[in-house]
Amino acid sequence: MGFDFGLKRIGVAIGQTITRTASPETVVNSRDGVPDWAHITQLFEHWKPVAIVVGLPMHLDGTEQPFTQSARKFGQRLHGRYQCPLFFIEEQLSSHEAEQRLKSRAHPNTQLDAHAAQIILENWLSHYDKTES
Repeated sequence: MGFDFGLKRIGVAIGQTITRTASPETVVNSRDGVPDWAHITQLFEHWKPVAIVVGLPMHLDGTEQPFTQSARKFGQRLHGRYQCPLFFIEEQLSSHEAEQRLKSRAHPNTQLDAHAAQIILENWLSHYDKTES
């Protein structure tokens, strides 16, 4: 399960390692930076993921930005709550890429954060070593 962390919205995507593909799933709302944990728990109960992938927002030069620590903390909380292996992947411009993918559709901003999570998860899956599972 992949996550694109945000203080207001968290994009969620579902993927699988055999085909190394991912699909946008949903957007989880946050209030004052606090995720809707009940919604996230429902997703974990429904999908029963074997791993968590969280995108770490980075500057284009690869250095951390202030928001990076918030995403890292979110990932650690996911790991603590759901006891799944946790993987972080650096990400830059995933929301912009998702916006470009959706631009030609009727509702371009529909589930933008979920599509950003899909991109994050696809990037991780493309580097995933099947021998790790």
